[in-house]
Amino acid sequence: MARPEADAAEVLDVRTIPPRDRHPLIFQTFDDLDDGAFLILVNDHDPKPLYYQFQAERAGQFTWRYLEQGPETWRVAIGKGSGQG
Repeated sequence: MARPEADAAEVLDVRTIPPRDRHPLIFQTFDDLDDGAFLILVNDHDPKPLYYQFQAERAGQFTWRYLEQGPETWRVAIGKGSGQG
C-alpha cells in the first residue's frame, strides 16, 4: 500500500482559516478528490470532532490516519474510498 504522503492529492493547512470556514472547506476538498486519493489535513488542534462529522456525513467513504499528533500541529491523512467511516 502506498504511503499517503506520496499519494496526496492536496495538503490542506487550515491553521490560518477562520474556524467557521474550516469544515466546509475540508468537505469540499474531500468531495473533489478522486477515489483512492488522499487529503493531508494540517491543523492546530486534534480534529476529532471533524472525524465524527465525517462518520455522520460520509460513512464508509473515507479512511482516517494520524500522521502527527501535536502538541502544536496535527496532520491527518484522509483518504477517499471504502473505509472505516
